[in-house]
Amino acid sequence: MRFSNLFGKTARQMPAETESVSHQLLLKSGMIAQEAAGIYSYLPLGWKVLQRIEAVVRDEMNKAGGQEVLLPVLQPFSLWEKTGRNVSFGESLFCLTDRKKHKLVLGPTHEEVVINLVRRYVQSYRDLPVLLYQMQTKFRDELRPRGGLLRVREFIMKDLYSFDTSEEGLAQNYERMTQAYKNLYASLGLPVLMVEADSGAIGGKDSHEFIVVTDNGEDEVIHCPQCSYAANVEKAHSFKEEADKTPPLLLQEIPTPEVKTIEEVAKSVGVSARQTLKAVFYIADGEFIFVVTRGDINVNETKLKNVLQCSTFKMATEAEVVQAGLVPGSASPIGIKKLKIVGDSSIASGTNFVAGANKQGYHFQNVNYPRDFQVDLLKDIALAQAGDNCPFCKGKLLSCHGIEVGHIFKLGTSLSEKLGAFFQGEDGSPYPIVMGCYGIGIGRLLASVVEKHHDEKGIVWPSSIAPYQVHLCPLHMNDPEISSIANKIYKELQENNVTVLFDDREESPGVKFNDADLLGIPLRLTLSPRTLQKQEIEIKWRARKQASTLPLQDYVKKLKALLKENTNDAAL
Repeated sequence: MRFSNLFGKTARQMPAETESVSHQLLLKSGMIAQEAAGIYSYLPLGWKVLQRIEAVVRDEMNKAGGQEVLLPVLQPFSLWEKTGRNVSFGESLFCLTDRKKHKLVLGPTHEEVVINLVRRYVQSYRDLPVLLYQMQTKFRDELRPRGGLLRVREFIMKDLYSFDTSEEGLAQNYERMTQAYKNLYASLGLPVLMVEADSGAIGGKDSHEFIVVTDNGEDEVIHCPQCSYAANVEKAHSFKEEADKTPPLLLQEIPTPEVKTIEEVAKSVGVSARQTLKAVFYIADGEFIFVVTRGDINVNETKLKNVLQCSTFKMATEAEVVQAGLVPGSASPIGIKKLKIVGDSSIASGTNFVAGANKQGYHFQNVNYPRDFQVDLLKDIALAQAGDNCPFCKGKLLSCHGIEVGHIFKLGTSLSEKLGAFFQGEDGSPYPIVMGCYGIGIGRLLASVVEKHHDEKGIVWPSSIAPYQVHLCPLHMNDPEISSIANKIYKELQENNVTVLFDDREESPGVKFNDADLLGIPLRLTLSPRTLQKQEIEIKWRARKQASTLPLQDYVKKLKALLKENTNDAAL
């Protein structure tokens, strides 16, 4: 490709209102263009990278036994009603109605459609297992699209679905896909953490995310350096140290004027936060929820939402708390009869707590569960945090941020049963198909590579997915001899199947070098009057500081050897 013919332009200034490094560099390099919030066009260079990422992903899916299909973007809304996921996806689901008044969905994912397809062709245990995958455009009406390609409303995703006769078969495919994911991330030069994750609206029993650790990541990971436990903060657990366990004392009401927060209560009474009970309030599917935790523990809202199995969920306002008959700052579970109460398991790990008296300026002392109050649900709804103890080895947990670049789920049989996807077993009885799903956002993967592979000058593409192998950068193209030899080199590289971006512009060396560094193509070839005088061409790897030269005589053979040598060196 000649630079003079390349569609799109590089920018000299960093684009305004961009947060992530990948967003900035992909726009500045002319690889993507923003059309609206969370909606992007891929320009030729960016599209080439995306296609090369797809090729890496496709290769691993094929090796793992996947068969590629293409499922429709438009899906019948009735399928989503059958699974109930039209409710769990909520307002993120794009819905529309056709001219015949049929309600349709722009697919945010494809479980419903693929199950409906498989149930037509799978009748017997002999038809299983099956692994189907696709690369398809998805749509989600994100509330806050941000970070460029990291969180968008339209995106390309690879999703693979496994169908098995048993949980054992699912476990084998889950392990097979885990290894395939690790292989493809290694090919892209992306170090990842595999962490336990919340399944969210997709559903299922178990799931894991693959996280690229970076300060710009929106996901928080809690991990233990001693035993390698790692989980998304939405899923993470920690060991809860017990509060004091002295013999239960008589319940007492004590005055606590002008005291509202846990810190103020603990200081006023002369106890630690661990010896207090905290009240937090939510509205779930329109119902008021009273949550009780130990004072030193915060609520994990994802865990709470999962426990409640609700679709709409928000924190209650102070007015809603008052309307429920409670006193903000001194609310108490004691004596509550008509409200749903959810308790964190920590409230059962101590005695003689201090809690609200539901009376302005007063608290109760020596509150004990379950003697003094009952809860409707007692579950682990605690937010694990850095500094807590590991639930397995009791080591100190750490926290880091990262970008999710893959998510795998053990769906089991819940969706199969709802959509009537059964197979006939060896005994002649019908059984629901056991299912798994495995997703990777291709655009997010591209952005994540940029987040990990860049410097102050621009992108540094791993050779496995770079748009071109070589950036031919002749200086002083107005010199007839330079121009002639540069065009000859360009032709020879193409004839020898070396992909090359030829900067044939009559620009200054500074402009050409800046653009070469910004675009991040692995190997730059520079032809100048100085190198030509020595019958040499300068070569410089984008990821290395030092340049070297090759003799012009027989340079193609040596260049191809260098490229082959560095093909699998993602970081160079």
